[in-house]
Amino acid sequence: MRHLPLLLITALCLPCAASAQDTPATIAQVLQAQDGDSHGDLRAVVVLRDGAVVAERYYNGETADTLHDIRSAGKSITALLVGAAVARGQLATTKTVGDYWPEVAGSPAGKVVLDDLLTMRSGLAAFDEDEQSPGNEDKLDEASDPAAFVRGVPAATKPGSIYRYNSLGSYIAGRVVENASGADLEDVAAKVLFAPLGITRWSWGRDVANHPKGQGNLSLRARDTAKIGQMVLDDGVVDGKRVIDSAWIKAALAPRVAIGAVDRYADSYGYFWYAKTQDIAGQKIAVHFASGNGGNKIYVIPARRLVVSIASRAYGKPYGQRRSEDILKAILKADATQM
Repeated sequence: MRHLPLLLITALCLPCAASAQDTPATIAQVLQAQDGDSHGDLRAVVVLRDGAVVAERYYNGETADTLHDIRSAGKSITALLVGAAVARGQLATTKTVGDYWPEVAGSPAGKVVLDDLLTMRSGLAAFDEDEQSPGNEDKLDEASDPAAFVRGVPAATKPGSIYRYNSLGSYIAGRVVENASGADLEDVAAKVLFAPLGITRWSWGRDVANHPKGQGNLSLRARDTAKIGQMVLDDGVVDGKRVIDSAWIKAALAPRVAIGAVDRYADSYGYFWYAKTQDIAGQKIAVHFASGNGGNKIYVIPARRLVVSIASRAYGKPYGQRRSEDILKAILKADATQM
């Protein structure tokens, strides 16, 4: 080999020097690696590119047909239903809650403008991270009369001034959609969202007054939450047909409130949708997402034409959100090596 050109010798030796550890993982391998997760509560990961399945995997006995409670990721779906009502001329975000829900019109909640409600800036004394907060989600769930509960939540700050994460606002948003449309929230979802996307199975938790919980407890298949993410990625269009107005999609995803100081997993908040710019090998990648307790996610990545749906039952466990973000980052890293 001493007579071979130096460049050829180098080329011949490179494969010998490479190890399995140097070989970039594929997206499928990233998903397979989660088989070794020790917590036992990851359920599913589905990855789409332009609507086609790139990779999917189910864990801990789950299957593609399993319904998963996506918890507060349902808030982002409620936002889409608000948008559908706006497009139909049934409501406007410049009006107040009381304009559409007369039963609470005289209360602090009734005076809140919908734009502030949708961005978690209602000013109401509702903060899910504080058990003593008058409008805390657990107190809402336990209320024997939800409407009376909403009327009784006092104002705490000037509306539009401070972001405070709470489930009360999205519950109210669901009731507003019902009153504005004259239909049950689940029926609205079935007609304007689920049917156009081909979603045929779901389960939606209801309050004691039999209203679907606009704040969450919607159970869907992982493939179906991925479909919702794909619709968002495609500016509201599915199979060439308009489902949600493109202007509303842009409005919902817009960075309306900076929240990075109070949420390590997000930079900004729109209409019940989050956004964060991920740094993947020095490349800045914008990600929009729906997020639920336990690590339930619908990630939408426009620059990569990707959607990542993650179902997880790590409810109340801090590692749930971290694990989902780690999976997302690993997928984006793997995708970068295959582009």
